[in-house]
Amino acid sequence: MRSGKPLRQHLLDAGPIVGLVLLCIVGTLLNPDFATWDNAMNVLTRTAFIGIIAVGMCFVIISGGIDLSVGSMAALIAGCMIMVMNWVAPLLGNPVAAVLVGMAIALVLGAAFGLAHGVLITKGRIEPFIVTLGTLGIFRAYLTYFSNGGALTLDNALGDAYGPVYYGAWLGIPIPIWVFLAVAVAGAGLLNRTRYGRYVQAIGSNEQVARYAAVAVDRIKILTYVLLGICVGIATLLYVPRLGSASPSTGLLWELEAIAAVIVGGTALKGGQGRIVGTVVGAVLLSVIGNILNLTSIISVYLNAAVQGFVIIVVAFLQRGRR
Repeated sequence: MRSGKPLRQHLLDAGPIVGLVLLCIVGTLLNPDFATWDNAMNVLTRTAFIGIIAVGMCFVIISGGIDLSVGSMAALIAGCMIMVMNWVAPLLGNPVAAVLVGMAIALVLGAAFGLAHGVLITKGRIEPFIVTLGTLGIFRAYLTYFSNGGALTLDNALGDAYGPVYYGAWLGIPIPIWVFLAVAVAGAGLLNRTRYGRYVQAIGSNEQVARYAAVAVDRIKILTYVLLGICVGIATLLYVPRLGSASPSTGLLWELEAIAAVIVGGTALKGGQGRIVGTVVGAVLLSVIGNILNLTSIISVYLNAAVQGFVIIVVAFLQRGRR
């Protein structure tokens, strides 16, 4: 082909979109309710949380890293948000102001946790797998401690003020979908149109060569984990008004879903190459699979995580040797 891309690469690039289209056709044939506007909005709204995290995860995986703690991080951030909002609401006398404080806390904590990961990985010379495996347990343990093994619940007045962030809509489209779209567009621009994005891909392709090329590898890696932490914070502040509570089960398996979305979207497991558009399609594709299982009962919905696991293995097999 004149573009210089091998046929296999073109097939890998088009694979997620083709798979999503085929799944939508199958879902429509199995249950006509699948193709309704309400169901589409429901699928995309539920995709928004994982999709936003997956955008940040895409940068981390492209750089050659991994983060296994995003679900536990989201749970702890949600718990801290709720505790802070319940505490400051009487002091401020305004539930909306308390909600804004909670949102700020989510972003600050996400960035701080990401910074801690980046520093431990780069300055501490510890493998990303080990660092984030450790913090996975730490984050969830602290939430369990703060909640005494139960749940932290948002006050009713705060829940009413916060509800529109999840349940509200603009132009007939729920707010979480708009936020997901904005994060995806910003992520695509950052990856493909900036020097930072090129450095991330260069580090993932060959970190040693990037160092020889005077790329500030450690700084770029730290920024990448901070970016992921901010994405987790954004996803969490959208998620909290949905249930108005945080418990030790909050965010369970989110890391699996985020990594699956990135890999299904065509990002190379070994780093160096990836696309935000593919990641978005991958996140939607996985949500569509879950939605079809819910609507058709072909197999138990409890096997949804197993389906995602099989998808990861199959895509990893197809990607073998790719860099």
